[in-house]
Amino acid sequence: MIRYALICEHGHEFEGWFGASADFDTQAANGQLQCPLCATQAVTKQIMAPAVAGAKRTVQDEGAPKAQMMMEAMGRLRRHVEANFDDVGDAFAKEARAIHEGRAEDRGIYGQASPKQVRELVEDGVPVAPLPPKPPEPSELN
Repeated sequence: MIRYALICEHGHEFEGWFGASADFDTQAANGQLQCPLCATQAVTKQIMAPAVAGAKRTVQDEGAPKAQMMMEAMGRLRRHVEANFDDVGDAFAKEARAIHEGRAEDRGIYGQASPKQVRELVEDGVPVAPLPPKPPEPSELN
């Protein structure tokens, strides 16, 4: 897995994990990347110093346990949502708006929405957040 520091056109910084270096370019060209905060698809890689193996313990080495801990926490969050919230599929935007406006039962939901739908929900004050991605299958890892 390759970790890139990413930034969107609005200055939101976040990380992305990719199976190979060409995967970022492919996903960006296909419109598959988006900022987790504002959902814009205008995402680029930030300049990063390479992680070079050596005898000394590096800052990169010290961050590895924290990154692993974060990945585990995101996995637990996703499993909790999938076990306790209603999956409304591609009706997420419609159902989230109905709950927000009091036209549907107040409950936790998850599903899919386009970047445009997410922007509209946020602009209208509907509380939404991206669900952490599913962890890769063991067969997908190097």
